[in-house]
Amino acid sequence: MTDQTDQTDQTDHADQTGWTNGTGWTNGTGWTDGTDGTGGRGEHPRQPMQPPQTLDLVPAAVTPEPELEPEPELELELEPELEPEPEPEPEPEPRPLGELRRWPRSFADRLTAPLPGVRAMARLAREGAIRPSPEGLRAIPDLPFAPGPLPAATLDAPAVTWAGHASWIVRIGGLTVLTDPVWSRRILGIPPRITPVGVCWEDLPPIDAVVISHNHYDHLDAPTLKRLPRDTALFVPAGLGRWFRRRRFHRVTELDWWEAAEYQGVRFDFVPAHHWSRRGLTDTCRSLWGGWILRDQRRHTLYFAGDTGYGHWFKEIGRRYAGIDLALLPIGAYAPRWWLRDVHADPEEAVQAFSDLGARRMAPMHWAAFVLSAEPVLEPLTRVRAAWERAGHPRENLWDLPVGASRILTET
Repeated sequence: MTDQTDQTDQTDHADQTGWTNGTGWTNGTGWTDGTDGTGGRGEHPRQPMQPPQTLDLVPAAVTPEPELEPEPELELELEPELEPEPEPEPEPEPRPLGELRRWPRSFADRLTAPLPGVRAMARLAREGAIRPSPEGLRAIPDLPFAPGPLPAATLDAPAVTWAGHASWIVRIGGLTVLTDPVWSRRILGIPPRITPVGVCWEDLPPIDAVVISHNHYDHLDAPTLKRLPRDTALFVPAGLGRWFRRRRFHRVTELDWWEAAEYQGVRFDFVPAHHWSRRGLTDTCRSLWGGWILRDQRRHTLYFAGDTGYGHWFKEIGRRYAGIDLALLPIGAYAPRWWLRDVHADPEEAVQAFSDLGARRMAPMHWAAFVLSAEPVLEPLTRVRAAWERAGHPRENLWDLPVGASRILTET
């Protein structure tokens, strides 16, 4: 069986390749199997085919063709692909004025940094670095203070007057708006003012609205607010409305971050800040904190930052509210940095926040009124001017106003 199988395999192979098992050429190649070569048909015998000759595959010498100089490649100037601009964030629909709302018991989940613990408090007490040195206080007489008359209110050009600290008189869209009004000489827990309020209360025009950034005593001053009529329109952070209603204010609108309300043609948008809230021993973060965007019907836009550290929120605010004409930004109460970095921007961070916002002008605030921290009293101004120059911003766009001074927002 084995021999037959092997012979059959070899025969099949010969039929396919033309070679037999030692018998010569096969029928398909010109050699016969012992016949006369006519295949039995009486035809002339075929001439046997010669075995294939070996070809000389050595190539002959070839004269190389002359090399041609490559043609210069045509450089096509392609226009760079432009990334599509992100669609602007739709403005939130204004909420009803004076709406009564239910809020969570705590807003601690909005913190962007943990609050100081026992160890930090002990370190602060041990180092005692909570007030400037005597040398740092000597410049108090040099603090800029130049009160003047309030500019006339017009619909064409908003105007701002710095009353000191975070208190501004904003004239926009025909309204007079106060921000974090503090007209008191003293506030709980800190020394008296080191500069007077820039505008006497009696010289103020009728106040149409007030915005509050958060409930700390240097921003929410009960004695000042008692001077206001109880029908004044108040725009406050979420969770703070009850404080005002207990004092018989009845036109209080509470807003969460990224919410808005509209009053007599002016939009009030509440935006995030890197801060916190507390007024007593048991109400930490029970109400929200933030800043305000004010925009009139002619799209004049002012940003009041309130009290804030530096962080990611500034770029997001600038993205959602493109074209901010004036940013009122805090530059003081920042030392020591290990203690205050998360909640108070220093001058360099304030200039960076201005850039993140994409704003056109910046007005510094939150300095030169109260001694809240350890930096020398005049240092915030000198550092913000230096940071502004290093950043290459036009000098005329830094509105470093004296306390009591005003500026009108023109189109240029």
